[in-house]
Amino acid sequence: MTEVGNNSWMLTGLVVVVVLVVMLLSAAVKVLPEYERGVLFRLGRLVGARGPGLFLIIPIVDRMLRVDLRVVTMDIPKQELMTRDNVPTAVDAVVYFRVVDPNAAIVQVENYVKATSLLSQTTLRSILGQCELDQLLSEREHINQRLQQRLDEATEPWGVKVTMVEVRDVVLPEGMKRAMARQAETERERRAKIINAEGEFQAAQKLQDAARIMADQPISVQLRYLQTLADVSREQHSTIILPVPIDLFTPFLNKMAEKKADGSPAAR
Repeated sequence: MTEVGNNSWMLTGLVVVVVLVVMLLSAAVKVLPEYERGVLFRLGRLVGARGPGLFLIIPIVDRMLRVDLRVVTMDIPKQELMTRDNVPTAVDAVVYFRVVDPNAAIVQVENYVKATSLLSQTTLRSILGQCELDQLLSEREHINQRLQQRLDEATEPWGVKVTMVEVRDVVLPEGMKRAMARQAETERERRAKIINAEGEFQAAQKLQDAARIMADQPISVQLRYLQTLADVSREQHSTIILPVPIDLFTPFLNKMAEKKADGSPAAR
């Protein structure tokens, strides 16, 4: 009985040892994918980033925090603000950022995702509050660059790189929308009137050039008149009365006068 009891105790002890070894190995062996890094602390002191792949840590003594290095897409909630020309608007945006320094992202800030989100909201209100409404609607690309630069400078100590900021939607009051619609309609009418006036001006210039040519060549008036008669004669169902210019018969009258002048002395 004593020998059997000793064997059972030995077997139990062996099982406990094996279990402890397995637990220690599982706690000591770490495997990280390519897009993650492990920030390692040893007895509270920063050791550095580890990974990717397989590496070992000292259980109980070491503590590891995982950091994702992939780009994070974060929505900025709609922010109500007042533009520089005192127009109330509501604006939301999208921020793209990623961690470039895992050590700073863990040590320098408590929660880099939350900190970046709150900083993005305040920066959005600050930058857009300095713009007028026309700039907010027409200079969207320039505003996005200003937001990205300001956020990137602020998050650099945290080891965070802001790669892109996009203002997504600008909500205007209904009264402002109606006023902008009226302004756009008035602008279209103004352009239409300008185009019409320019067309009439060009037509008047062409008519002036044609009149100058006809004044230099009087025969062209008669040719134009005859061409008009030919065009009118093709109409079958209309009667058109055209005044006959006296200049058309002037050459014939001059011929008759010359014949009379030549014939009078002969008669005497």
